[in-house]
Order: sequence, then C-alpha cells, then structure tokens
Amino acid sequence: MAENEERLRRTMMFVPGNNPAMVKDAGIYGADSIMFDLEDSVSMSEKDAARVLVYEALQTQDYGNAELVVRVNGQDTPYYANDVKAMVKAGIDVIRLPKAETPEMVHQLEDDILAAEKEFGREVGSTHLMAAIESAKGVLNAPQIAAASDRMIGIALSAEDYTTDMKTHRYPDGAELVFARNMVLHAARAAGVAAFDTVFTNMDDTEGFYRETEYIHQLGFDGKSLVNPRQIAMVNKVYEPTEKEVLNAKNVINAIEEARLKGSGVISMNGQMVDRPVVLRAQRVMRLAKASNLVDEEGNYIEK
Repeated sequence: MAENEERLRRTMMFVPGNNPAMVKDAGIYGADSIMFDLEDSVSMSEKDAARVLVYEALQTQDYGNAELVVRVNGQDTPYYANDVKAMVKAGIDVIRLPKAETPEMVHQLEDDILAAEKEFGREVGSTHLMAAIESAKGVLNAPQIAAASDRMIGIALSAEDYTTDMKTHRYPDGAELVFARNMVLHAARAAGVAAFDTVFTNMDDTEGFYRETEYIHQLGFDGKSLVNPRQIAMVNKVYEPTEKEVLNAKNVINAIEEARLKGSGVISMNGQMVDRPVVLRAQRVMRLAKASNLVDEEGNYIEK
C-alpha cells in the first residue's frame, strides 16, 4: 500500500483538463481528491493544450489539502508518455491509469513514473498511482492489478465502459454492477488500498444518487467518483457517522490512551478486551467525525 490510511477519500471529483475555469476553481468545493482528466472529457484536438493547462495550474493554484490526481490517456494512445512525464514533473500526487486490465499495465506505468521522477529530480516513490477497472478482463484481474505496485493507493470501478463491454447498460437498481463492485472492493481490501465507486451522472435524480451512495457505503467503499461539485456534500452526508458511532469510537480512543499511559499492550473497555478491528474502526469513525465537524479538537461530540 503506497499511501497512509489516515487520508479520507470519500469524494474524488472529475475536472475536465481542458476547462480553465473548472481547473482553476477545483479547490473551492472541498472534495477529498481532485482528479484532473486528460482522457475522455478532452477531445483529440485539445489533448496537448489540456496537458499544458493542468501542468500550469499545478504550479500556480492552491488546492488546499485535497489529494491531486490526474487521469492520463491510455497506454495505447500517442498522448500517454507525454502525459506521464508532464504530470510527474508537475508534482502530481497520483496518476490514474484508465482501462487497466493486467498487472503488466501497472508495471509499465510504474516504470514510466520512475523514469520521469529521475529525469525531473522528483523524489523516487513520491508519485503514487491508481487503476481504473473498466472491462470484464479488468474486473477478473482486479486482485492482481490492486496488488501490482507499492505505489498503488486505490482502484476504481468505471461503469460506462464496463457495462458496454458486458453488452448491457446502467439500470436504476445497479444489478448489472453487483459482481464488479464486489470484485473491485474485495481486490482493494486484500491489497490494502482504497476502493472507489463509479460516477452517477443523472444530476436530476437526487433520490437515486443517495440510494446508490448509501449502498456503496454499506458495502464498504472508501468513496465515490463524482462529476458535479453539488454531489460532494451529498456523499459526505452519507459517510457522516451517527452520534452513537462517534461516542462509542471516543470511548475506544480513550481506552487506547489509558492503555498507553499504563504501558499496557492490552486495551480494555468496560472489562472487555478491545481487539484490533474495533480499534481501526473507531479511528476511522473519528477521522470521519472530524472531517464532518462533528467533534471538537479533543474528539468530544458537538451537540447540534
């Protein structure tokens, strides 16, 4: 796993790389991750201009604490090599590989990133990567793809290409994505990386968006790819822990601190030993609570 577990990745917002206004303003919406797109949202005639625009923005714009991701063009295109070089030179946090189908494709990107880091004097290993799973072959190879590189921070399901490959399309109940979602999620968890769900493009269907987001939250996805800033607050609301969850997590955190002060390797709460999964869950709840402004600096729940 390339990245620490502390970072929340509830929202990864797509930003077309050829749209100057959106590229400039991407940091104001509060997405956990911003993904500049050089691939599908950019026409062939604008590929080079989009690359330059994103490169310049990364040098001059302040995107706050957001994780900065770029989706480069595919390895079978003439734009891929220049995309990777420019983005590594710009100091991007993560390069997202589209249409990943084999671990060998990840190894190729890893080699290309390493060469660019050395060429441009970037710290070796500082550029992370993620893979987009967009086909039946990619889904079936998801476990190998997720574990293919120490630089990997996560894998994402991309439903439009996947459903086309499966000779179907998107349905309101999401039945066509059940297997793919579970494969991607299990592959990510087995490899110790993040799992991102696909975009929901119908902005008029608020109820459907909430239903889908609640479903993928239930499954265990870290977050969702988004196409509209309005969806950020909606996702964050779904991922917001309840008061009961926060109070229970606070008790676990207090038990951890108590054990630390005693110099004890055993954490107990109400006479019961607290095992590692409970600790990890409590720590994640507290991170979500802080991101949602539900607790103060000491981790105490703020009554609303």
